[in-house]
Amino acid sequence: MMSYPSPNYDDRPEGVKIKYLILHYTGMNTGKAALDRLCDEAAKVSAHYLIEEDGRVFSLVPEGKRAWHAGRSSWEGERDINGYSIGIELVNPGHDSPGYKGDYRPFPEAQMAALIDLCRGILTRHDIKPWHVLGHSDVAPARKCDPGELFDWQRLAEAGIGVWPVKADKKQSIAGNAASFQERLSLYGYEFDGHKDFPGQRIVTAFQRHFRPLDISGDIDDECRQILDDLLTIKALT
Repeated sequence: MMSYPSPNYDDRPEGVKIKYLILHYTGMNTGKAALDRLCDEAAKVSAHYLIEEDGRVFSLVPEGKRAWHAGRSSWEGERDINGYSIGIELVNPGHDSPGYKGDYRPFPEAQMAALIDLCRGILTRHDIKPWHVLGHSDVAPARKCDPGELFDWQRLAEAGIGVWPVKADKKQSIAGNAASFQERLSLYGYEFDGHKDFPGQRIVTAFQRHFRPLDISGDIDDECRQILDDLLTIKALT
């Protein structure tokens, strides 16, 4: 691991215990460009770690400090995600966005292996529940879609990091009853109250990016319901 200190951090709230692990992609053309931005005092953004596509790991902010990676975000009613989390940036150009042509692509083996090793170390140091290993899009669905549908959440969960549901056998549309599905998403941790300026479908899509990446249409179907039921059962029993 290489040290690449960022000036962009402050103290965590007094008495706070780290309970979230938030994964991002950089959304920039190169790792060097991302490092420079994360260490630019004027940018006011940072993360605790950055992992290059070739597996090199950079330490930017001490884990005991609050890095500025999640922005306006929420989970389970908590709005200061930065204060309670560790943030990891994965070098990847990301999706297209206004004024930027992304080259979103799968995350290489070396990068995933390094991430698993880093996360295992973090989980030995902090009491982070499996359902608190999240993507930026989970905690900020109005603004973000990273690390996105090409990120291998299943592999991470199989390595003991995070949660992966039992695979549903079939998908079949169900008309209506979206409200109850949204209520159950809220039970899992997704926040609707803080996102009244856009349709709940965006939160459904964030859920699908994480747990049903082959179909991120935002449509609610039997497969989505089965996945969410499984996640809620895991959460209740863990």
